[in-house]
Amino acid sequence: MTAIAFPAPKADVLARRAFLIDGLSKLVPPASLITAEDERRPFETDAFTAYKRLPLLVVLPETTEQVSAVLKFCGENGVPVVPRGAGTSLCGGSTPQEDAVVIGVSKMNRVLNVSYPDRTMRVQAGITNLGISAHVGGDGFFYAPDPSSQLACSIGGNIAMNSGGAHCLKYGVTTNNLMGVRMVLLDGAVVDLGGDAMDAPGYDLVGLVCGSEGQLGIITEATIRILPLAEGARPVLFGFDTPEDAGACVAAIIGAGIVPVAMEYMDKEAIDICEAYAKAGYPLDVAALLIIEVEGSDAEMDSALARIVAIARDHKVKVVKESKSAMETAAIWKGRKSAFGATGRIADYICMDGTIPTGRLPEVLTRIGQIVKGYGLRVANVFHAGDGNLHPLVMYDVNDPASAEKAEAAGMDILKLCVEVGGCLTGEHGVGIEKRDLMVHQFSRDDLHQQMRARAVFDPQWVLNPAKVFPLDDRI
Repeated sequence: MTAIAFPAPKADVLARRAFLIDGLSKLVPPASLITAEDERRPFETDAFTAYKRLPLLVVLPETTEQVSAVLKFCGENGVPVVPRGAGTSLCGGSTPQEDAVVIGVSKMNRVLNVSYPDRTMRVQAGITNLGISAHVGGDGFFYAPDPSSQLACSIGGNIAMNSGGAHCLKYGVTTNNLMGVRMVLLDGAVVDLGGDAMDAPGYDLVGLVCGSEGQLGIITEATIRILPLAEGARPVLFGFDTPEDAGACVAAIIGAGIVPVAMEYMDKEAIDICEAYAKAGYPLDVAALLIIEVEGSDAEMDSALARIVAIARDHKVKVVKESKSAMETAAIWKGRKSAFGATGRIADYICMDGTIPTGRLPEVLTRIGQIVKGYGLRVANVFHAGDGNLHPLVMYDVNDPASAEKAEAAGMDILKLCVEVGGCLTGEHGVGIEKRDLMVHQFSRDDLHQQMRARAVFDPQWVLNPAKVFPLDDRI
C-alpha cells in the first residue's frame, strides 16, 4: 500500500517518555497508565489494521476529572493526543503516532441516569453500544443506532464517527439520537453541550462535535435518546438473479415512500461467505439478497410487506422468505452482522464506506464490479441499501505488497465513484487516515480551510488526533 505519512517522532524518545511517565503517574492510578511495550502493543492500531504505530504511552482514565488533568498536562507540553474508544474504527481513526499519548475511555463505562418519561439516558463514553440497549431492554426501550460492531464499539467512538447501522434507515444515525455531551477541551476545561432539552439554545455545537473524529476534545459522557421497542419486527429475505434488479428494487421501494426499519444488501460473494459462517438459511442460487425488516403491529407489518413484496415482484424477485420465528430472525441478522468477520476468515480485505443516492444503486453496483475486476481482485458487497451507504469488502493478500496496493487503489476508485455520482466519501466510518487524501475530491480548498478553522478554535496546537481527516500536503 502507499505509505501513509505521519509526522516524525520527536528526538530523544526515551527521555520524553520518562518525562511523561513522571508527570502522568501523578494524575491517574498506576493501573491506568500503560508503559510497557508489550502492553502498549494492542493500542498500535484499530480495526484498520493495515497501519500500525506504537504510541509513547497509553492512559486509561476512570473519571472526567482524570481526563481533564491528563489532557491539560499533554496540552501544556505539546504532546499529541489520540482519543480512543474501543478501537473498532475501520478508517484508522484511532491509529496513534509514535510520539503520541493514547487516552482511552474504556474504563468509563457506567450508566449514569435513565429517564423513561423523557426518553433519555446519560452514559459514560466507554459503554458499549449494545450495553446501552441491554440496560433498558427489560423495560421495553432501546438505543436505535446499531453498528455491526455494536457488541464491542463504544458510544464515545460512535459519536466521534457519527456511526450508523442496519436500522438507521428509519431511526437515523448517531447524530439523530444524540442530545448532549460532556467534553474535555485541550486546556482541561470541561464543557456540557446540549442536554435533555429537545432543542438546546445557542449554536448546535453537539452537531459539530458528532463526527469530528476526536479533533475537538475528548467526550466523557453523552445524553442519548432511547425509544420504546416496537410491538413486533419481521425481516424478509428477497433473492434476485442480478444485482441490478436488487438495486432497482431498493430505489423503487424508497421512491414509493415506504420506510422499512432496515434494508440491507448482499451480493453473491457476501451471501456465500456469510451463509458458510452463520448458517442463516440464505438462498445460494441468487446473485443478490435484500434483507428488509418492517416493524409494528401484525396488521401494520402485513400491510407494509404486501406493498414491498409487490414492488419486488415487479423487479423480478426470485426468492421471498419471511422469518417465522424469533430464532429465524436472529439467524438472519447474525448472518448480516457477521459479514465483516466472516469475510476475514477467508481473506484480508479493505472495507470501504462511501454513500450514494439510492437512485444510482444499479449503476454503481455494476461499476464497482468493473473496478475491482479490473485490478484482478474480488469484492463482497454488503451495505445499508436503504440510505445508500456502501460497504464493499475488497479482498486481497496482505502478504503480497502488489495485491495490497491494488486493493487500496480499487478502494480509492470506488470512493471517487461515490463522489462522482453525487454521494460522499463516508457514511459512518469516518475519514481517519484511510480517506484523508481523498478529501480534496469532495471539498474545495475553501471548504477544507473553513473546516480547519473550526477545528483550530478547539485545538490551536493541532495535537488532538493529528494527521487525521485533512491532507498533509500542499493541496489545501
